[in-house]
Amino acid sequence: MIGKQVTLIDLQDWDELVSSTYGRVYKFQQQDGCKARGVVRLTVPEVDYVEDYENTSVPEVAGGPEMGVSFAAWLARDPKQILTEEGDYGDGWRLELWWERNFYPHVSMVVNDLYAKGLLPAGEYIIDIDW
Repeated sequence: MIGKQVTLIDLQDWDELVSSTYGRVYKFQQQDGCKARGVVRLTVPEVDYVEDYENTSVPEVAGGPEMGVSFAAWLARDPKQILTEEGDYGDGWRLELWWERNFYPHVSMVVNDLYAKGLLPAGEYIIDIDW
């Protein structure tokens, strides 16, 4: 046999798995300044490179320059808690955009937790970012 087996995951399917598992807004493409079309390779479980962001919070400004929080901080925050710095205008789009672009954990933390929960089998994966 030549090569290795890799599981291809559609971006929307990945986002749905994470969102439905944790009950939080999650848009992988929107993270890290918005990812371009392409693929992201993941190893499950991730053992060679596991990163957990140090931030326990980021400014509550949707689309602001500071991004990424620790997995524990992401899990601890109530997804319905309004943004104190932008106010609550009742439409919810600012809060959703903030979760998508600013308040998210490192993907390696998500991968390992999904694996530990038995929701993501061990193996090689490719997330196909095509929007």
